[in-house]
Amino acid sequence: MEKLAKPELLIPAGSLDVLKTAVTYGADAVYIGGEAFGLRAKAKNFTIEEMDEGIRYAHAAGVRVYVTANILAHNRDLDDAAGYFGELDRIGPDALIISDPGLFTIAQKECPQIPIHISTQANNCNYMTFDFWEKMGAKRVVCARELSLEEIRQIRGHISPQMEIECFVHGAMCISYSGRCLLSSFMAGRDANRGECTHPCRWKYSVVEEKRPGEYMDIEENDRGTFIFNSKDLCMIDHIPELIDAGINSFKIEGRMKTALYVATVARCYRKAIDDCCRSRDEYERNLDWYRSEIGKCTYRQYTTGFYFGKPDQNAQIYDNSTYVTEAVFLGTIDRVLPDGRVKIVQKNKFCVGDRIEIMKADGTNIRVTVKTIESEDGVRQESAPHACQVLYVGFDAEGAGGWSEKDLLRMQSAGV
Repeated sequence: MEKLAKPELLIPAGSLDVLKTAVTYGADAVYIGGEAFGLRAKAKNFTIEEMDEGIRYAHAAGVRVYVTANILAHNRDLDDAAGYFGELDRIGPDALIISDPGLFTIAQKECPQIPIHISTQANNCNYMTFDFWEKMGAKRVVCARELSLEEIRQIRGHISPQMEIECFVHGAMCISYSGRCLLSSFMAGRDANRGECTHPCRWKYSVVEEKRPGEYMDIEENDRGTFIFNSKDLCMIDHIPELIDAGINSFKIEGRMKTALYVATVARCYRKAIDDCCRSRDEYERNLDWYRSEIGKCTYRQYTTGFYFGKPDQNAQIYDNSTYVTEAVFLGTIDRVLPDGRVKIVQKNKFCVGDRIEIMKADGTNIRVTVKTIESEDGVRQESAPHACQVLYVGFDAEGAGGWSEKDLLRMQSAGV
């Protein structure tokens, strides 16, 4: 088999700590949002100072950083845009992700040396759209999620080799067209197209007949109602060769509001799948069970392949609930390994002495250990760790350092899994 060109793995980060996790666990590039002009207003997001630190940290590891400025701008948004892009020009991200032609124009003027990527919010569905944005000076276009693999192949065949194609391969799917949703504005007064989405597509719905006010009829045969807009999550881990063969330059993971465990799990899994596939299709196929097992250890809503192999049918929706599947719980990241093998962490979720947990390494290794001791920062022994953000020293059932190191993540199987 001819060696395949390796695509970029593009990972989301909603905070500086998560950016560092993405870098550690295999990202080629990370995309982040600032405190303005991004579509994740409810995420923690980055101050300019944090962006600066994150960019320097990523660049030291050879990882690129892209900054989102992909709202659909109103007149009032334009007043501050020049100053904001001027600040971005000073700290030097590797690209800006933009959907609005007005912001695109301002960014070109204020950041002439920073490449611009056209966001999926611009509804990029055909090769003439790609040609248009290339003539305008864009380096990359992010495909609408509604495109099939065949359509992406056709786009690649019609555009210049220099124009890069980016596609979402994993994460939440919007019920609206490429994220352009009005539900949140109408129902909650918060504009999804300006980063304030309240996710009404995940809410519970019933039907009311106009002459029977107050009589709510479930759409599905289920006494809990139905969640008619609630899409399953996209997952293309089983189809890495087809994505590469279609000519996609960048594989994008959705999730700037996700945890460090989610980012580490998904980044590590896709990193290994891409690397294996580019070395050998046979090696990739031999490891499919590992990818499937690992990708299930992050929070998700059940999986679908979206539009890649044709229009989704009724099986792409979840009708009976809006909850996530959670197979693993994030306990913390190892900040330091002591000479006796104990580790220092900032605890994220409850665990106890005697619990069987997993140490998750960036190279794909999982180390199963039993928690033997838990000690507070002032040296007090405790049987459990119930308080979030407590600094703890944790000992395991193995001698010495046991193969774990700084930046490894601790996780535990969820109850009931």
